[in-house]
Amino acid sequence: MRVRISVGGRSLETIALVNTGYEAETPQILIPIPAAEALGVWPPEGAFESTYETAGGPLRTWIYPRRCSVKIVAEGAAAVEAEADLVVSPIADEVLVNDKLTGKLQIVLEDAGQGLWRLRQDPQTRLRPSEPPKYWK
Repeated sequence: MRVRISVGGRSLETIALVNTGYEAETPQILIPIPAAEALGVWPPEGAFESTYETAGGPLRTWIYPRRCSVKIVAEGAAAVEAEADLVVSPIADEVLVNDKLTGKLQIVLEDAGQGLWRLRQDPQTRLRPSEPPKYWK
């Protein structure tokens, strides 16, 4: 899905993947370093370093708590916007939305395999297709 990530006076519109296996206690959006550069938060100043345990092993990250707002950009979508932690990953090549941010943005996954989703306020018959991924290099 297309999202707008805003940090201070900078915004970035990109494609994000919902990853319900990306669990955290707070709403988080994980971005690659090139996206962090576009948002003016790289190199990290004011972030704290953390290590996430992933299926592929430990992942070093930089976290900016409650630093950004995330909004879904979709036709006919109400202005659902949520505050989130901005997490920068040196190995990510896609933007990931975690489980808590998925809920805050009112995203309902209808068919993950087909890439169909909707917003909570959408009629149940309105299925939105996923967009092709954006890879950050």
